[in-house]
Amino acid sequence: MCGITGFAAPALTGRADEVLPSMLALIHHRGPDEAGYYVDDGVAMGTARLSIVDIDSGSQPIGDPTERFWICFNGELYNHVELRAELAALGRPFRTRSDTEVVLQAWIQWGPDCLRRFNGAFAFAVRDAEADELFLARDRFGKRPLFYADRPGELLFASELKAFRAVPGFRYELDPRELASTFATWTPLPDRSVFQGVRQLPMGSCMVVRGDRREVRTYEPLAVGALPFEGGADEAVELVRESLHRAVELRLRSDVEVGVYLSGGLDSSIVTQLATQLSPHQVRTFSVSFEDAEFDESRHQELVAEHLGTRHSALKITGADIAAHFPDAVEHAEAPAFRTAFVPMFLLSRHVRDSGIKTILSGEGADEAFLGYSLFRETTLRAEWGELSEQQRLDRLAGLNPELAHFGSAHRKHLLGLFEQFATERMPGLFSHEIRYQNGRFATRLLKDRATDPFADLFALVRDTPGYADLSATQKAQWLEYKTLLAGYLLSTQGERMGLAHSVENRCPFLDPDVVRAARAVNLRFDDGSDEKRLLKDAFRAVLPERSVTRPKQPYRAPGSAAFKEQRPEYLELLLSETELSRIDPIDPVFARKLVNKIMATPAAEISTKEDQAFVLLLSTAVLHHRFVQGAALPGGAGPDGALNLRTTVDRRGRARLGGTR
Repeated sequence: MCGITGFAAPALTGRADEVLPSMLALIHHRGPDEAGYYVDDGVAMGTARLSIVDIDSGSQPIGDPTERFWICFNGELYNHVELRAELAALGRPFRTRSDTEVVLQAWIQWGPDCLRRFNGAFAFAVRDAEADELFLARDRFGKRPLFYADRPGELLFASELKAFRAVPGFRYELDPRELASTFATWTPLPDRSVFQGVRQLPMGSCMVVRGDRREVRTYEPLAVGALPFEGGADEAVELVRESLHRAVELRLRSDVEVGVYLSGGLDSSIVTQLATQLSPHQVRTFSVSFEDAEFDESRHQELVAEHLGTRHSALKITGADIAAHFPDAVEHAEAPAFRTAFVPMFLLSRHVRDSGIKTILSGEGADEAFLGYSLFRETTLRAEWGELSEQQRLDRLAGLNPELAHFGSAHRKHLLGLFEQFATERMPGLFSHEIRYQNGRFATRLLKDRATDPFADLFALVRDTPGYADLSATQKAQWLEYKTLLAGYLLSTQGERMGLAHSVENRCPFLDPDVVRAARAVNLRFDDGSDEKRLLKDAFRAVLPERSVTRPKQPYRAPGSAAFKEQRPEYLELLLSETELSRIDPIDPVFARKLVNKIMATPAAEISTKEDQAFVLLLSTAVLHHRFVQGAALPGGAGPDGALNLRTTVDRRGRARLGGTR
């Protein structure tokens, strides 16, 4: 895991020795072990490295023996051992044990077609000096970020957009249209950010840069349709078990110890069990617990840890912790957030790194692959609404979200009316998410510009996606979860960005391509939704505590606006001060003040979900504006020893290799 950055800009390369180290310094937290960069007459690129595979000789950038091709790589290639053997048999030369060199040699051998062979989490840049070409790519599920800014005469790219601050003349401005879309759907769309002129390379995509030409194409379209499977239920269970066994085995490949995030739920418990089975040492597990019992799952975490014999460590989180660390966590997220659950993960990753662990496994992606969210059962229920009796509707509603008070029996009549209202599609292509998007629509009232439909770009995305219209309602829901909340929030704001804030790499076995394909083959055939993730439960029931398998799913949540009401942190003045609030140009200060005043004056139990989410979105946007647009201090410039650790620089301008320090 690392951070990469650079530019294709002939006018800037004369200042590369000033600009590149500054860009790398701003993302040093992603790779504090060493840094290096490459420069030629038109392109400069660098890597801040977190050493996990081939610690001693895997320094970046890496070139091929001819020095025509150079790579800066962020991430891990889990099947690098197998690909190395295949490439060596084809005559490709290797000088290191690193997966980075495997990626480079695969690109030289197969070109962009190599991407479909990769099982990994990555974003990388390859320079072809002879063809004067820059190639950028991102993994198929968007596990690793890659931002770019296309400006006249230059293209900037980086793992985090804060790196652009080091580029002369670059300024951050919030984009009202993208902010509206993000408020409405809870996350930037796959190729967007909330800052003007800054985009993301979408998941499963690559870009070729030649002079002023940019060509972006999808190399791996997201597929959620069912795959053929000829076996029975027992074979389906075995397929799930074997694919996950192999996925965890691949992700334990590391030259450093690998730990596990243990939430106490089914998914992380499965990952933990497989890790204990496959790891040569006692597995270390880490979790967050909460002072507030409403959010705490510590007893379930301890049950699994004791059953599997892990060395367990829990970090207790209070509302004061969330309030104190919210601004720093938002700064690393670089996007507005609709809930605070990412802040405990920010603190947990710091605890993990302080415990000496650089790499962690998690259960992220299981609910998307194996249809674990209540959203999927809700979608099926709404689609079948007209065919059910009132009693059948009530029975089905009772099982949707048993952990939420507003789904209890006292609210059942209200829910009947709500589901009746949303039993027919009103937002073309977005049927599954229509109820949830009402909360997002409320949040867009915080913005001055309400003339543009905040869902317009999402409508366009689903409309223009080949084959989307032919999917079932459940498959469309799954597609939307992969494309929006998973890639845009769970893997980024709550996942990768919080981990790398403290130099901790997150690996996700449930997003292994073979696991996802197995789920597509057997999910809808052998799981009718009455028992969520039945196949996963059957596959691992014998090796987990019975309570871990049978207990209802409890979504990971954290205290919301209540934490800020109780603590009244100093930065809350960004919302309480009319002067500060009016500085955020896209925000309607009148509606914003009404919302803030209501939140501050209303008991926490009486604040609605949509109001709570809107408040967190507003506060996180205010922090982003303060720290990026207004230019309050951003991190950068120091590794663990207090200085950026430049090890190797390749300077093709003078054909010289410059030595540095580690």
